[in-house]
Amino acid sequence: MKANEKMANKSSPATGPPKSGDAVSKSYNFASNWEQNAPLSEQQQAAILALSHAVAERPFPQKLAQDHISRQGSGLTVSTKGNALGFEGSGTIDSVLVNTNQFYKWFTDLESAMKSETEEKYRQYVNILTDRIQTCDAILLQVDETLDLFNDLQLQHQAVATKTKTLHDACDRLVVEKQRLIEFAEALRSKLNYFDELENISTNFYSPNMNVVNENFLPLLKRLDDCISYVESNPQYAESSVYLLKFRQLQSRALGMIRSHVLSVLKSASSQVQAAIRSSGGSKASLSEGVEASVIYVRFKAAASELKPALEEIESRSSRKEYMQLLSECHRLYCEQRLSLVKGIVHQRISEFTKKESLSSLTRSGCAYLMQVCQLEHQLFYHFFPSSSEDVSSLAPLIDPLSTDLYDKLRPKFIHETNIDSLCELVDILKVEVLGEQLSRRSESLAGLRPTLQRILEDVHERLTFRARTHIRDEIANYLPLDEDLDYPAKLEKYTEQTPEIAPADENADVFKSWYPPLEKTLSCLSKLYRCLEPTVFTGLAQEAVEVCSISIQKASKLIMKRSSPMDGQLFLIKHLLILREQIAPFDIEFSVTHKELDFSHLLDHIRRIFRGQASLFDWARSTSLVRTLSPRVLESQIDAKKELEKSLKATCEEFIMSVTKLVVDPMLSFVTKVTAVKVALSSGSQNQKLESVMAKPIKDQAFATPDKVAELVQKVKTSIQQELPTVMAKMKLYLQNPSTRTILFKPIKTNIVEAHVQVQNLLRTEYSLEEIQNVINMPSIHELQGQLDRLL
Repeated sequence: MKANEKMANKSSPATGPPKSGDAVSKSYNFASNWEQNAPLSEQQQAAILALSHAVAERPFPQKLAQDHISRQGSGLTVSTKGNALGFEGSGTIDSVLVNTNQFYKWFTDLESAMKSETEEKYRQYVNILTDRIQTCDAILLQVDETLDLFNDLQLQHQAVATKTKTLHDACDRLVVEKQRLIEFAEALRSKLNYFDELENISTNFYSPNMNVVNENFLPLLKRLDDCISYVESNPQYAESSVYLLKFRQLQSRALGMIRSHVLSVLKSASSQVQAAIRSSGGSKASLSEGVEASVIYVRFKAAASELKPALEEIESRSSRKEYMQLLSECHRLYCEQRLSLVKGIVHQRISEFTKKESLSSLTRSGCAYLMQVCQLEHQLFYHFFPSSSEDVSSLAPLIDPLSTDLYDKLRPKFIHETNIDSLCELVDILKVEVLGEQLSRRSESLAGLRPTLQRILEDVHERLTFRARTHIRDEIANYLPLDEDLDYPAKLEKYTEQTPEIAPADENADVFKSWYPPLEKTLSCLSKLYRCLEPTVFTGLAQEAVEVCSISIQKASKLIMKRSSPMDGQLFLIKHLLILREQIAPFDIEFSVTHKELDFSHLLDHIRRIFRGQASLFDWARSTSLVRTLSPRVLESQIDAKKELEKSLKATCEEFIMSVTKLVVDPMLSFVTKVTAVKVALSSGSQNQKLESVMAKPIKDQAFATPDKVAELVQKVKTSIQQELPTVMAKMKLYLQNPSTRTILFKPIKTNIVEAHVQVQNLLRTEYSLEEIQNVINMPSIHELQGQLDRLL
């Protein structure tokens, strides 16, 4: 037992195999993780449990069990065979286990035997795998050699492909280069064609058979233009300037041929017309209208058909300078030939109108005939030059001389015309009938006449303006009135007797007879000029006419005041100023004119300063320099004739109202003035004792204010209201025919009369007793007074 203990001590952990705790822990952790990651089903767990119970108690081998029984008392003897333990081919291990050391040795041998038997099959498998690896290595070596051969083949193939591609690219480049060279050659050939055409075109143009009517002429001309355009756009080519010069020489020759052809055809047509006129036995001036149209216009249309191809070609290329010049030359040649044919006829017809007709008839007939000729010429011109017919300037060399002929016939007549009515009629004909209606209706064909007709109208405007200013100066501003012109109110009374039922001024033409002549002349002149002159010109004339008319009426009013009475002069002025204001109201203009004048009044002061030595004449840097000294001031003044008229009318009405008021209630006004003076003297105190004693008396004890005196002045006022005021109202009715005007003018008079009575009544209530007021003074009430005044209207 002691020996066993010693053996046990020798096999302690310090000298025995290493501890397996860590391995067990790792095995346990691995088993736990395996169980968690790969759990077994219930059936699998039951099978494992059954196996664990079956192997829980393993019996000893049969032989080992017998040896154990026979040697139980003498020691431990173990004899085992490999087959009994399940190990095949391991041989037999016989051992007699006497002590623990022997057991451990036996156990170690047994484990070694078990390990060697267990690993044998793995060694065999490793040997097999090793053989197979060696076989694979041999195969891989062969594969590597094959791959090397394949790589070499692939490199050779790539080299062949690269050489092939290089060859193909070179071929493509050659093809592209060939195509480019072909295109360059073609482009060069096409460009050279323009230069090569010089010889061909020259040969054709210098050919004796070549002319404008030749069918090849216009195509050659077009080709020549293309060559010129090309050479002009490419001056960088060699000898381009030389070729351009030669091309232009050919073009000049071709255009000269066209010009000669056009002139030849036009002259031929003119010769045919002249021959037809001679064969008819008359002259151009004596042809009838039907023969004129057939000979002068119809025969020229045949020439237009002959020239149409060439002229259309020229018009289509008129954007080029040389063709524009040729087209203008053709226009001029055409107009010259046409003018030579029609000028004599137009001159003869207008001369016939001049001999037989008045200025207005000549204007109508001459313009109508000229517009007819212009329309026919425009239609004929359209057959020759369809694209140029819209340009007014194309026919100007033909139309201007014809229209100038009419202008030369009209101008001397309206320059010597002094009648404003005739000039206004002439303006109306030109502005409304000719320019407004006929010319606007046929504006395209008659546009060439507009400048001349506009010039005639402007000259007539100028003449009309001059005659209007002369009329205003002579007939209005410097009018010398006759006795019958100033015979007021007799003139109005006579007119009233002739026309018992007075009508408004705008409804009865005879009412002008009752007006002062300058007023009638002013309104008549303005009404005629309003539609004939430009607004700016008419505004200046209207302002001047209204201003001088107002002054002339005021002068006549002063003369009437001396001849008849101040009231007649006032009513005359009010009447005519009202008519003037009423009649100028429809004119839609401003009667305001700004006058500018030069003021040299400051020069005297500057000259004095220079003479005194206070300023220098040559000091250009100062304000007193020569330029500033001699520069005038521009003074502007604005004159509004309408406002001046209103101002004069207002002043005259106020003057008339005050004169009528004084005529009726002057005693009352004097009484109120005296009473006011006494009261003022008493309130301020007087230095004169005698005067103070007189003023100290009550108002009714004053000599001028006794009840009897007051009753006397009240009676005078009553008499004036009953006798003088009706006379005034009769005069107002005679001068002012409009009841509303009389009412407006009488209203302030009535107010003044009533106000004077109110002031007197207020004084009577404060200064007089009721008995004196009722029994002595006996002043009418305000209500009675107003009723009496209202009945006068």
